[in-house]
Amino acid sequence: MALPIEDYALIGDRGSAALVGKDGSIDWLCLPRFDSPACFAALLGTEEHGRWLLAPAGDVVSTTRRYVDGTALLETTFTTAEGEVVLLDVMPTGDGRADVVRRLRCTSGRVRIRHDWVVRTDYGKVRPWVSRERAHGNEVVVAVAGPDKFVLRGPRLPHGHEGHHTDEFELAAGDEVTFSTTWVHSWREVPEPLGFGQRIEETTAQQREWSGRAPDAVPHADLVRRSLLTLMLMTHAETGGIVAAPTTSLPEHFGGERNWDYRFCWLRDAALTLESLLGAGYDAEALQWRGWLLRAVAGDPADLQIMYTVDGGRQLPERELPHLPGYAESRPVRIGNGAVSQRQNDVLGEVMIALELARQAGLHETTNSWALQRALVEELGEHWDEPDNGLWEIRGPQRHFTHSRVMVWVAFDRGVRAIEDHGLDGPLERWRELRDRVRAEILDKGFDAARGTFTQHYDTREVDASLLTIPLVGFLPGDDPRVLGTIDAVVEDLMRDGLLLRYRTQTGVDGLAGDEHPFLACSFWLVSALAAAGRRAEAEALMDRLCALANDVGLLAEEYDAAHGRMAGNFPQAFSHLALVQAALALR
Repeated sequence: MALPIEDYALIGDRGSAALVGKDGSIDWLCLPRFDSPACFAALLGTEEHGRWLLAPAGDVVSTTRRYVDGTALLETTFTTAEGEVVLLDVMPTGDGRADVVRRLRCTSGRVRIRHDWVVRTDYGKVRPWVSRERAHGNEVVVAVAGPDKFVLRGPRLPHGHEGHHTDEFELAAGDEVTFSTTWVHSWREVPEPLGFGQRIEETTAQQREWSGRAPDAVPHADLVRRSLLTLMLMTHAETGGIVAAPTTSLPEHFGGERNWDYRFCWLRDAALTLESLLGAGYDAEALQWRGWLLRAVAGDPADLQIMYTVDGGRQLPERELPHLPGYAESRPVRIGNGAVSQRQNDVLGEVMIALELARQAGLHETTNSWALQRALVEELGEHWDEPDNGLWEIRGPQRHFTHSRVMVWVAFDRGVRAIEDHGLDGPLERWRELRDRVRAEILDKGFDAARGTFTQHYDTREVDASLLTIPLVGFLPGDDPRVLGTIDAVVEDLMRDGLLLRYRTQTGVDGLAGDEHPFLACSFWLVSALAAAGRRAEAEALMDRLCALANDVGLLAEEYDAAHGRMAGNFPQAFSHLALVQAALALR
């Protein structure tokens, strides 16, 4: 049985990431890449779908955990009636390998330890062939299935029964044991042991260098630093692709069907992440992301997708995994994402904002990078007035969503700025004319004059939390009466237990059954919108309330169930963390 979502913490090596529970169990891990099939999938099922437990065998009096200062190295302290042990979990970075290292140290008394190593490939479906071998002078446990080989090393290896390897042993004060799991292709030899001490020290130094550049003069600076480090862990070191989350199918509605795979690179989320990094002073990272973008979208501009795989691949068909019961029995469990084929007209606007900020930070355009942007904006100019599925990937009918229309305006506006402010070549007059036409249309069809608010789409009087971004992208000033009216309408219609919903699902606009919980990024947008409106006291109070929702190690999921005090949706969620950073910068 999986733990509450907030009881997990993230470790990663910028190739993949694992969720470690407060109980000492790694319940989710895909190797060697974020979007590879999971080898530990208990998060979406039971321990028989794969997990790695290392924790006291008896009753635990208390459990505390923390990240080692400035890093994503996780320390969990278990206190029992007989003693205390500290578990260090780390995925070493920068060595081109896929390793998970677990070091357990007894700090007082004597503690009996339980060690369960249950590897299942293909998302918990396939039980591998497991054997004990000698390699490089030591005995190891090797699990093989299809293309995957997993190697367990340690001073005392568990014994298996039907693919479930378990052991119990005792540690006394001063004792320390280290275990590791390494992935390689099944046709490769067992790799040499990792130099644990050196790799942990190097990983610590790399992560502290990153987090040490985070801004201090912002509200909730510690959470901003943790958010930036979390975003770094969700950025593939080699390709530069930024995943929306390292998990799939954690439910937006417990027991319902709103379960999606977020282990891919949405152009929107990646662009927003880049905006947050640039705003926080991480200028050099823009170059690698631009390289990923150029590779991913290369080709006919009309073939632009809203998301890609970590390496820029285009094929990520959605399918269901009926062998998994789902988190809290939320079915179906999905891998891949059918929204890949949707038209979302807002995406290019987000990309153009990020690239404009990169130019302002001093990143010079190459011939190819500007040619790509120009081609994409020109293609948008041929289809700018078409309806779309919108920011929230609506699976109902396409509509003229006001947020999408605003972001179309943004795409033309940033294209105009590139020509006017940076001297780049392009059809200035045409883009100006399109920008003005889009603006006039939005003010005419996307604004409810009777209520004084912008609307979710042109054919409704409903509002949508995405409208809060109107002042944030420069469409209107933050203190414009139309913006102030929109803020008030969004709060009135969408506030639930002090947090904002994305929209009212009861309207049926998204074509899905069930409800959902408040979406955390929307509430952070409200902080930024209130700050832009000059309503600072309200913004600060909301920011304090939101930051208090982070779990004990500073992580946020996609949504929050305030009525039951628990997190919902995929975890940790890049959208939530990047919006937190943007809100802190807005308050600064």
